Amino acid sequence: MRYSKSFIKTFKEAPREAENISSALLLRGSFIDQEMSGVYTLLPLGWRVADKISDIIRDEMNEIGGQEILMPAMQPRELWEETSRWDKMDPPLFKLKDRHEKDFALGSTHEEVIVDLARDRISSYKELPQILYQIQTKFRNEQRSTGGLLRTREFLMKDAYSFHRDEGELDAYYQKVIQTYHKIFKRCGVEARLVKAHSGSIGGKRSNEFMILSETGESKIFICGACDWAVTLEVTTDVKTCPGCGGQIKVANAIEVAHIFYLGDLYSKKMKATFTDEDGRQKPFIMGCYGIGIPRLMAAIVEANHDENGIIWPETIAPYKAYLVDLTEGKADKIYEELLKAKAEVFYDDREISAGVKFADADLLGFPYRLVVSEKTSEGKTEVKKRTEKNLRILAVDNLIDELLR
Repeated sequence: MRYSKSFIKTFKEAPREAENISSALLLRGSFIDQEMSGVYTLLPLGWRVADKISDIIRDEMNEIGGQEILMPAMQPRELWEETSRWDKMDPPLFKLKDRHEKDFALGSTHEEVIVDLARDRISSYKELPQILYQIQTKFRNEQRSTGGLLRTREFLMKDAYSFHRDEGELDAYYQKVIQTYHKIFKRCGVEARLVKAHSGSIGGKRSNEFMILSETGESKIFICGACDWAVTLEVTTDVKTCPGCGGQIKVANAIEVAHIFYLGDLYSKKMKATFTDEDGRQKPFIMGCYGIGIPRLMAAIVEANHDENGIIWPETIAPYKAYLVDLTEGKADKIYEELLKAKAEVFYDDREISAGVKFADADLLGFPYRLVVSEKTSEGKTEVKKRTEKNLRILAVDNLIDELLR
């Protein structure tokens, strides 16, 4: 992509609506645009990041038996009344009527829809377990949207649902999801702590959140300095020593990036969703629910990976692998074409502006490599600098391609 042809406009200063580091940098870098409070457009750069995160999630969910579907965002009132949640959800549902005066809600979650689907299509224990997931737009009627992408009213989310014959089978799969989520976050360039959490409006026997420690995080959690034990302040407000190892406890700020729920038979009983077991008896499905907020994860990654100059994207989810700067009159064109031919992800700053502005944008946008072609570089060679390093190298195109495609 050439900068001169792109849908990008960077800003030196953060817009007034920026409330934290991630929203400031994502707005300045033209990754997102705020349409109204709590509602954002993912611009081309932001969508490339979200798409790469989604692909990582798909890869890992498929590995543990997930099957991707797409459920409707608009859901009938009747389903929500089966679980008595039509008037009890917190935040409240976004509700609407069609031209026939029928009531609908914009889905903030999909338990009712997925259980309705399962009770129509799964009849025997021989068909279990089943794991279904989607990447879908959710709508949350938040009282106050804050923190840019960290708390919005409309957002992209991966939610998965598993159906099992008994709690033992769910226990095993719940642990498998925990390990898979750790792999997802590691591939996205961050570490997340597993935290015991409150189940809120979703409910269930228990739940866990995945938290990224961050000074700007809106959540506060108790964490042990000696082991992995952690819990949100919603679950307990008074703990002196770790119940697991006796270690010292401290309070930390964190950003929630995922929430998983041990639902058991909560929804299947209410909606009379059953299967036939080995003895011919009807039993309710035993369920789990597993969510990851994709724009929220994107913002949390920025909160954890930035410096005074801009974003530092992990290589796995960066919009482009390299930012190519031309300080000549088109000398970089040939190198750009060779990189494209080799399928390298390169963003070419071909604008006729100062070198200082180009370098500032390269740091702000945060791609893993900055490539510079100037009058000082020999024919077919490029000055290479990694975003996380200060040292410069000169590489021929073939060597550069090998490094970018690793």
